[in-house]
Amino acid sequence: MNNQVLSLVLGRLLIALITLVIVSFAVFFATTLLPGDTAAILLGQAATPEAVAGLRQAMHLDEPALFRFLRWSVGLLQGDLGTSYANQMPIADLIAGRFVNTLKLAGVTALFSVPIALTLGITAAMLRGTLYDRIVTVITIGVISVPEFMVATSAALIFAVYLKWLPALSFANEIHSLADMLRVYAMPVITLTFVVSAQMIRMTRAAVIETLNTPYVEMALLKGASRPRIVFRHALPNALGPIVNAVALSLSYLLGGVIIVETIFNYPGIAKLMLDAVATRDLPLIQSCAMIFCLGYLLLITIADIIAILSNPRLR
Repeated sequence: MNNQVLSLVLGRLLIALITLVIVSFAVFFATTLLPGDTAAILLGQAATPEAVAGLRQAMHLDEPALFRFLRWSVGLLQGDLGTSYANQMPIADLIAGRFVNTLKLAGVTALFSVPIALTLGITAAMLRGTLYDRIVTVITIGVISVPEFMVATSAALIFAVYLKWLPALSFANEIHSLADMLRVYAMPVITLTFVVSAQMIRMTRAAVIETLNTPYVEMALLKGASRPRIVFRHALPNALGPIVNAVALSLSYLLGGVIIVETIFNYPGIAKLMLDAVATRDLPLIQSCAMIFCLGYLLLITIADIIAILSNPRLR
């Protein structure tokens, strides 16, 4: 690794670190702007003003927001996510099981969506201008235009209500066999794959077409190389950076789409946990879940950028 590549990689890591600090600041202060008094919501309507004031003091809600942010940040650096207001349990314990469920859902979705998207994107670029390419393009544009909740609702209506093939709700704790796993993950995975693959197909197709238009690919074509050889031997290795970026951006989109999917299908993941925390104004739990999503997004984007730097032939 030469000095230029090393400086670019270190610079990207530094940018990610600074972004994480800014995001943590934004997440904390955005949650403090949620309407309603957390102490009053937790105690209920029958609570006296003295009880509400006492609870606010016990939870340090009477302190300035900047002091609470510093205490929270120090806790994060030490691996302490704090204690849930609503459950009085360590947030790490609440998140652990839900986080595993969300990772399983994201992993199964990536297992299906990435090969499908890369295959369609690369073949559409190879057959650019043909009927196949136009069909793939029209379908992907149509899918991108449809919001996640519409895809999830339509999947529930078709497969659960009308066809009665799959359950409308996904209970990850009720998996005892391979058939149970397929039934639990089918609806969420179908929805997320449908949404994530479209953007990945478009970006992969564009990256391969851009590489196919370069002079060295045209030279290989003039020398008589076949179309598949040109794509797989010359174009794809040099399009690896943009393709990895496309995959990472699409998979990071999973972090937003999973919130909708977990809610509609009642999937017990971390996104569903965060939405439940919003209802009870459980600020530490909301903040911890939001930071996990932000960290996952930053991690995917940073890895994609580093791979793009390392795979850039001009920097070798």
